[in-house]
Amino acid sequence: MLTRKQYELLRFINERLKEAGVPPSFDEMKDALDLRSKSGIHRLITALEERGFIRRLPNRARAIEVIKLPELSQAAGNRRGFTPSVIEGNLGKVRTSTPALDDGERPVAVPVMGRIAAGTPIEALQTRSHTISVPADMLGNGDHYALEVRGDSMVDAGILDGDMALIQRNETADTGDIVVALIDDEEATLKRFRRRGASIALEPANTAYEVRILPPNRVKIQGKLVGLYRKY
Repeated sequence: MLTRKQYELLRFINERLKEAGVPPSFDEMKDALDLRSKSGIHRLITALEERGFIRRLPNRARAIEVIKLPELSQAAGNRRGFTPSVIEGNLGKVRTSTPALDDGERPVAVPVMGRIAAGTPIEALQTRSHTISVPADMLGNGDHYALEVRGDSMVDAGILDGDMALIQRNETADTGDIVVALIDDEEATLKRFRRRGASIALEPANTAYEVRILPPNRVKIQGKLVGLYRKY
């Protein structure tokens, strides 16, 4: 699946190719998607290429070829204002009365939805790769998903590179919660959430990283950390 920004960029490139026969410039892409810098366009272009939607032709400036478009179901979802809420469906949902097995609670199949940055924010991923079985008592009520942690910005909170973060899907957070925060609809990061006046602070748990202060309209909460799954 594509994020809303990825879909918008792909559609813009495809329409420009049909109209003019050449792809838009990076400045035109930046303005069309209302991004603050061309670095965001570079990330989106790379993501579209990795997912097989476009191809950059070597040794030619502004040479981009659209290979395929999203399936109709996703395109319709994007036109309705799709935003990257990381998981849909009932996988990872804990019922209020979970049937018990002889030796403990029935395990819950939690979908792994990609990677999350505990460091410099990376692009939000939405492709379910597999599921992991998690004891029900590690989870609360509601929907859950897992993300593989990349980076070391949360090490002082005990969250290490390679850990599997167990996330309860939620769109709100309290000060002090560790959350999956989606920034500008295109980058996701795992940080501690705090309110600072009218702004939101996304705090690392590693003094080597800086706190990010952002206006609320640039941050969407995608869930709260409820546990870690680690293999030795």
